[in-house]
Amino acid sequence: MSDPWTIDQIPDQAGRIAIVTGASSGLGLETAIALATANATVILACRNPAKADDALAVLRSRVPSADARLMRLDLADLASVKAFAKAFSGAHQRLDLLINNAGVMAVPLSRTRDGFEMQIGTNHLGHFALTGLLIEHMLATENSRIVNLASLAHKWTRAMNLDDLNFEQGGYNKWDAYGKSKLANLLFTFELKRRLDRAKAQTIVSAAHPGYASTNLQFVGPQQAGSRISTAMMKMGNLLFSQSSTMGALPTLYAATAPDVHSGDYFGPDGFMQMRGSPRRVGCRGDARDEKSASRLWSISQELTGQIYL
Repeated sequence: MSDPWTIDQIPDQAGRIAIVTGASSGLGLETAIALATANATVILACRNPAKADDALAVLRSRVPSADARLMRLDLADLASVKAFAKAFSGAHQRLDLLINNAGVMAVPLSRTRDGFEMQIGTNHLGHFALTGLLIEHMLATENSRIVNLASLAHKWTRAMNLDDLNFEQGGYNKWDAYGKSKLANLLFTFELKRRLDRAKAQTIVSAAHPGYASTNLQFVGPQQAGSRISTAMMKMGNLLFSQSSTMGALPTLYAATAPDVHSGDYFGPDGFMQMRGSPRRVGCRGDARDEKSASRLWSISQELTGQIYL
């Protein structure tokens, strides 16, 4: 990857079906648009119907020939996850790309419909359950891929406390919780890779992070907390350091489509401190690849979501 990689290098995706979670704005929408441009059938899996309608309108304005459709998915509600998977399975026999993109960032302490801490519940447990419900479609589809969205924030958090995954014992810090959810995304990715390998499956699973990309995600937490100062700081950070959501989506798109991707790869920007730039393979903190922690997180995730697979 010595030369800058762009969306123009995405191989033709005609005949392939892609699900992009959180596709109503930002990275998810840009990912969906790029895949639709490359002729994939794209399913925008979104929580908010009004925002989803707007996103689909934007996609079709940029790609008039797009084969794209909306499906409702709320990752903070396991009943919604199951309903989505059932509806998809009723309409499709194959699934080529699952882009686990949706997430929340640095929100005040709150709970999902199933009682999970909102960030671990949405960013990890919801996607863990969704992947399990769709995995048979992927195993039956040649050259299928799963991409999990991580973040630089996984490096800045304290180690995972698997005895208190949902912060039921106190000590909640919204940024620490966000970092832990992103560390969980990587632990899940690498454990899924190991289990797919043991099953001799051909499905590729990798992870990507966008660097510092300017999206609406940064403003949800400050808005929920009612903090004008935090909102102003986010605006200043975006102005000074961020890259566009179009650029931020490139590592995901590379992981999803480039021919030299292998299971267990992790991609991010190639610029200073991985904050911006073109996609390349990047490293992660050592304990993100710890097999014992990952196996235990998998077991806990199965217990909490009820989804047992591989």
